[in-house]
Amino acid sequence: MPEAIIRAEQVEKYYAQPSENRIQVISPTDLSIVPGEIVALLGPSGSGKSTLLRMLTGLSTPSAGQVFWHEKPIGSSDVNVSIVFQSFALFPWLTVLENVEAPLQARGQTPDERRTRAMKMLDTVGLDGFQHAFPKELSGGMRQRVGFARALVVEPEVLFMDEPFSALDVLTAENLRSELLELWQKKTMPTQAIFIVTHNIEEAVLLADRIIVLGRNPGHIRTDFRVTLQHPRDRKIGAFTQLVDYIYKVLTRPEAQPPELPRTAGGKRVRDQRLMSYQMLPHARPGGIAGLLELLVDHDGKADIYRLADDLAFEIDDILPIVDAAALLSFLSVQEGDAVLTPVGAEYAHAEILRQKEIFRTVAVDNVLLLRQIVRALQAKSDGTVSEEFFHDMLDEQFSEDETLRQLETAINWGRFAELFDFDNSRRRFIRTHAEAIPVDLPKEVAN
Repeated sequence: MPEAIIRAEQVEKYYAQPSENRIQVISPTDLSIVPGEIVALLGPSGSGKSTLLRMLTGLSTPSAGQVFWHEKPIGSSDVNVSIVFQSFALFPWLTVLENVEAPLQARGQTPDERRTRAMKMLDTVGLDGFQHAFPKELSGGMRQRVGFARALVVEPEVLFMDEPFSALDVLTAENLRSELLELWQKKTMPTQAIFIVTHNIEEAVLLADRIIVLGRNPGHIRTDFRVTLQHPRDRKIGAFTQLVDYIYKVLTRPEAQPPELPRTAGGKRVRDQRLMSYQMLPHARPGGIAGLLELLVDHDGKADIYRLADDLAFEIDDILPIVDAAALLSFLSVQEGDAVLTPVGAEYAHAEILRQKEIFRTVAVDNVLLLRQIVRALQAKSDGTVSEEFFHDMLDEQFSEDETLRQLETAINWGRFAELFDFDNSRRRFIRTHAEAIPVDLPKEVAN
């Protein structure tokens, strides 16, 4: 492996309190950035992503541990990095050209040198001809291009990007991601490594050679892995969606050990023969699902998941289970980080409670194997009851004991709401209600 440009060794960030306790933001962490790679940093809000970025760039001093620049302490080194921010951070009173020249002026370059390098970089990012415009005259995408040009004009060894596309509309963001990747692959941009902080899982899988996912309370690395998919990456292939699903699981199950990284070969999914067919039910309640669908109606049927979380002051790992549950039930689809309402989801959002129960009953049986098997078992029994232990034993082959109990709790919650069955908590038995009216085939293992 090549020598690291930046290396963090057991860095921590904490804040002392009058009580002699301290608020730990980042736990002791090792991390390195090497030439020739794009690193994406993901994590829920409050996990310390931006704090870690500031320590790696030298903008913030670690409370403990040390950051090295080419194996020398960063505080005593001539660090050559640039940062692209989410909010563009342009000087509104300066022209595009003057904004790009600003860091060169700060470094003492002559006006001719500044102009030559700035114009070259504006041409590289597709802004030739806009050098005399002011930021207010530009679209959001063009303003962010100015931010890229200003960051790259100093020819940084490492380009840091703090959610650079999150303030842009979906199409503009997609276009800029493609252009960034093209500049990187053609070595048109004068930088040796890129470190991007993002909330967008698909963005990370599209761009990164390596992905780091943080946990929180305090911030710590939950998984750090390389992405071996060839560029350009296709969102539709199984290997891509499997990586996205893997990261979702890491983010939405903060209390569990990270799942095994999916194995891939030639861009195709390699199935783990140990896996059974039960889906992992997201732990979301019907009321939360209904609330999300109503919000999507207010957003004309489509909203960016991460912006929606921010608007609601939710942590991302609070809203993702609700999104996943709604997607599992076919109430919405997730497209490039957007939650898009389906026709059945729109009907559900507008329906009265009794009609909602009918819809939920249908989609639950159609889409959730565990619920379908419970209904089938209840249909098969003359007394209309089945012990919870029967399904516990089947789930226990696939999930841990704690997760098995949570899966059953969620299934009971959904089934009761949909009036698929009732549940006697004292006897731990499922009880038939409307299940006899639901036409599902009986599996052999239950019929026997």
